[in-house]
Amino acid sequence: MQALPLILVPGLMCDHAVWAPVLPWLSGSRTCTVVDHGSAASLQQMARQILDATPGRMLLAGHSMGARVVLEAQRLAPGRISGVALLDTGYLTRPAGPAGLAEEQKRLALLQIAREHGVRVMAREWVQGMVDADRLGDVELIDRIVEMFARKSADVFACQIQALLARPDGCDMLRALAVPTLILCGAQDAWSPLAQHQAMQAMAPSAVLEVIDHAGHMAPMERPREVAQALDRWLASCESSSLLACEL
Repeated sequence: MQALPLILVPGLMCDHAVWAPVLPWLSGSRTCTVVDHGSAASLQQMARQILDATPGRMLLAGHSMGARVVLEAQRLAPGRISGVALLDTGYLTRPAGPAGLAEEQKRLALLQIAREHGVRVMAREWVQGMVDADRLGDVELIDRIVEMFARKSADVFACQIQALLARPDGCDMLRALAVPTLILCGAQDAWSPLAQHQAMQAMAPSAVLEVIDHAGHMAPMERPREVAQALDRWLASCESSSLLACEL
């Protein structure tokens, strides 16, 4: 049986570079495609783009905002998704009241920096909380992350911020998951902490939680080998599940 295609979904202001370090460490051979959200301004639109571009059944792995897109694709076409991997992400909608307003102001402040001083300047500030503190002196890693962000425009940043501020609650989708599910996070992820992923696992009946030591929010770039090993274990469970479905 031919391996199902693996669709890799990047997060906020990310592109192929967030997944590129992981790919050489994945075992076996399968078609792996990193998607681009373009100017989509909602998670639902991003999910529809993936479903429209990939016929038939697929496996979906998303990082950060990309994992929320994966859940939306599962919501739209559950019969086409044979496994999901959710990396360094969240599941709740934007809170009401002061907390939600504070989030909006924080995101818009970064957008203002990007518009007034350029995305690269914004990225240099933003990246400080994105990685394990011990890696902040890793010039090569930090430069790769900053350059990745800088390839996106401030207008794209605005669209993706709009998508995140209007994000739906993912609790219902986590509870409904009936396919092999990986939930993964960097142990030092300050943006999407471990407790958040533990709460997600508690809601998802088929989920396995993997924690990557010495990694922050950008775990696929910080610890690609360890992330690939976790993905390999998930992919093996997806293949076993698909074989069982065929036998039945």
